[in-house]
Amino acid sequence: MDISELNLQNLLEHAHIGVVIHRWDTSIIYANPTALRLMRLTYEQMIGKDAFDPQWSFVDDAGKKLLIEDYPVNKVKNSSERLTNEIMGVIDSSREEVSWFMINAYHEGDDNSENRFVVVTFTDISDSRELFSFRDIVENTQDIVIVTEANDIDYPTGPKIVYVNKAFEQLTGYSEEDIIGETPRMLQGALTDKASRARIQKALEAQQAVSETLLNYDCNGRPYWIEMNIMPLQNKYGEVTHFAAIERDVSERKFHQEQLEKRNQDLKSLKQNLERLVEERTVELQKAKAKLETLAFFDPLTNIPNRRYFIDHSNKLIKSCNRRQLMVAFGLLDIDNFKRLNDTHGHDIGDRALKALAQYLSQFFRVDDAYCRYGGEEFAFTVAIEQKQNLDSIAERLIHGIRELNIELTEHESISITVSLGIKLATNTDELDLEAELKQADAALYQSKQDGKDRYTLC
Repeated sequence: MDISELNLQNLLEHAHIGVVIHRWDTSIIYANPTALRLMRLTYEQMIGKDAFDPQWSFVDDAGKKLLIEDYPVNKVKNSSERLTNEIMGVIDSSREEVSWFMINAYHEGDDNSENRFVVVTFTDISDSRELFSFRDIVENTQDIVIVTEANDIDYPTGPKIVYVNKAFEQLTGYSEEDIIGETPRMLQGALTDKASRARIQKALEAQQAVSETLLNYDCNGRPYWIEMNIMPLQNKYGEVTHFAAIERDVSERKFHQEQLEKRNQDLKSLKQNLERLVEERTVELQKAKAKLETLAFFDPLTNIPNRRYFIDHSNKLIKSCNRRQLMVAFGLLDIDNFKRLNDTHGHDIGDRALKALAQYLSQFFRVDDAYCRYGGEEFAFTVAIEQKQNLDSIAERLIHGIRELNIELTEHESISITVSLGIKLATNTDELDLEAELKQADAALYQSKQDGKDRYTLC
């Protein structure tokens, strides 16, 4: 059959899957009617927009918000590899629920050519994901369900429990809050069969399924027998991340008395060790998480956003202002005579001045404004401006407020600081170059220094 006469554009226009074509700079040059319907956008709202546009936001199949570099078009652009059957959710302002799509994408054109494109196709799978909830089934089953981590299975700390269902709470008397983070070993006692426990341990180490009948104890020390089936759970990459145990109470069929005193002593000792180890591990994880977040997005001395976070926030603000037809002001401010301050009073006082100024800026600017410690004693900001005359008021309030700061030298002595400020106002926000705007603001800052400091210059 000769299909060379087919009109490919008509084929795309009538396709039941969404098709979006991006230029290599990620701007959209084509979206078929199905894509517009699935994204709930008009042609004007979609064409010409790029991956940085704030009107859409993606989440992965676990519901975690994706970074811009992990959007489908950017993943293909950065890796030059095809994206196949990846599940992503799209969040927009028109509804509270996430729209779930099965996404494929690839790049079109010669790698050495400037005329390259990224083609993204997607289908709506929201109905299939939301048809029913497996959690509702597990929560209401009469069988006991326990899920543990798979990365630490050694005595006495692991494996740690991350989920139990209602049947578990009813049988054992332990609430979800009591048991999460603990180990299933706390349910065992002196009469729990050691051979059965050894077989379970061996299966967990081999990441294999295992079935056993085991004697456990509830929160009051009452013994009960369970038949359990433990199975490894894999993520989409084939890695075993958790173990799930499906258990059934068989006490009426098989029941034995236990020496409660020995069991309680073991349980108390185990619980004390677990509480101490869990507390230590939690503190370590919190410190590590805070350190990573600080290193990635915040200046370690002043604890305000760093240059990396500022650039990303500013670019989003520029696009928002362009959409709302607002002006944008870019500012650079520098502490006057900062070297003399350090030489006279020491670097500790210099650091104290930087922290005080950073704290003032965090109170001065609005939530939507972008600001940061740009480097050394220099700070930067980007703000939306509705009327040009408002800019003088902002600059004057900023200069005056910094003059009023008190930097304590001793309990009874303090000093003040001043800054020189340069501001570049952009009345046309279409295709602004952030780096070029900041260079002009820096030139205005230099002019403020030349004119005597403790002042601002607009350009």
